[in-house]
Amino acid sequence: MKKLLSFAAVLLVAVLGTGCATKTKMAFEDDGEKLSDKSKPVLLMTATIKNSYKPAYQPKVLVLHVERPGATDAKDRLNFVMDDKAKNESDDAAKGSQYFIRMELEPGSYDIKGMTSMARSFPVISSFFTPMHALLEVKGSGVIYLGHVEATVRERQGNEFKAGPSIPLLDQALSGASGGTFDVTITDALATDEALFKSRFPALKDAVITKQILPPFDRAKAQDWWEKN
Repeated sequence: MKKLLSFAAVLLVAVLGTGCATKTKMAFEDDGEKLSDKSKPVLLMTATIKNSYKPAYQPKVLVLHVERPGATDAKDRLNFVMDDKAKNESDDAAKGSQYFIRMELEPGSYDIKGMTSMARSFPVISSFFTPMHALLEVKGSGVIYLGHVEATVRERQGNEFKAGPSIPLLDQALSGASGGTFDVTITDALATDEALFKSRFPALKDAVITKQILPPFDRAKAQDWWEKN
């Protein structure tokens, strides 16, 4: 068990330090936070992740990776860490785990690269990467809803991008990370998500939430990135 926990800690540190990125807290981690006219834009998104290929190994999201185009150093790479308020996790393969993501960003251009997850089922521990590669232009101020991301691991066909790294070989194979791929969809679920956000985060109770739904998932783009990286 000590070896498993040690490996998990090493993996988490590696993920948070990926690409010399900046570890970034999400908005409204403190219930006392309030919105004002001077607040930076806050981008909201929900995500559900599940593993239908190897259902005994359900990924839990650790980090959402966001970059400014042409990122060259840590300040241009933001790792939004899932806090307790973001998580609604489950080991149920049919239900999956849900996350409430709140990004406070300066106006500008961004690339939402994807999400890193971990699955643990003693003695196996493995990592997954859900690609998104969604370009985002942040303007003005206010609270903006980006959509709902549904990410499901299924068995790979041919040379489809892998749901995670190949190494360590046994752990990644058993969990389906190396033998699986992700199907990803992005939809407008504000009709249900708005009430959930407002019930979880007091600062949003009276907020006007506008929509800027991310573009549909581009599988060809994700495949090209995977082959080059």
